[in-house]
Amino acid sequence: MWKSFCRWLLYSRMGWTADVTEAHPAKYIICLAPHTSNWDFVIGQLYAGAEGINSNFLMKKEWFFWPLGPVFRYMGGVPVWRSKHTSMTDNLAETARQADTFHLCITPEGTRSRNPEWKKGFYYISLKAGIPILLYGVDYKKRRIQCTRTIIPDGNIDSQMREIKLYFKDFTGKKPEKFTIGEI
Repeated sequence: MWKSFCRWLLYSRMGWTADVTEAHPAKYIICLAPHTSNWDFVIGQLYAGAEGINSNFLMKKEWFFWPLGPVFRYMGGVPVWRSKHTSMTDNLAETARQADTFHLCITPEGTRSRNPEWKKGFYYISLKAGIPILLYGVDYKKRRIQCTRTIIPDGNIDSQMREIKLYFKDFTGKKPEKFTIGEI
C-alpha cells in the first residue's frame, strides 16, 4: 500500500519520472546531487518508497531533536556531527564490510548551500568497503530522478571525483543558484 501511494504521489500527482539503468547490488553507496533544498529529502523518500528501496542516509545531528529524531532514525537516518572529527567513514566502511546488505545515501555537497568543495567521505567509505557508488541525480527542471552511472572506486580520487562531478553538471536543483560542481 505504501509503495502504491508513493508511486501515485511522486509519478502521477507530482509528475516526476525515473531513468534508472544501473543495477542495485546487495551493497552500495548512493551519491545524490544536487542537494539545494529540504524538498530533496521528501522527493528522495517518495522515490525510495515508490521503488521499494530501503536506504540509510546521513543527516546533520541538529535535525535529530525530539520528536523528529526518533522518526528520522526509524527512517534510516544516521546523525552526523560535522564539528567533530570522528572515524565515521572507517566505522561505516567496517559496517558495510560485515553486513549482508548495505545501502547508504549521501549528498556530496554536505550542505544545501553552494559548496564547490564536495565532501569525499562517500568515496572513502565505498573504497574501504569495496562497494560501488551509484550516481543519482535529481533534476527539478525536468522532474526526473536519474541513475545511469556506477563508479567503482580505484583510489584515484582526483580523477574519479572529477568524473562524478561532471555527471551532475547538467542537473538542476530546486534552488539552482545553490548548486555548483566547482572548478574541475
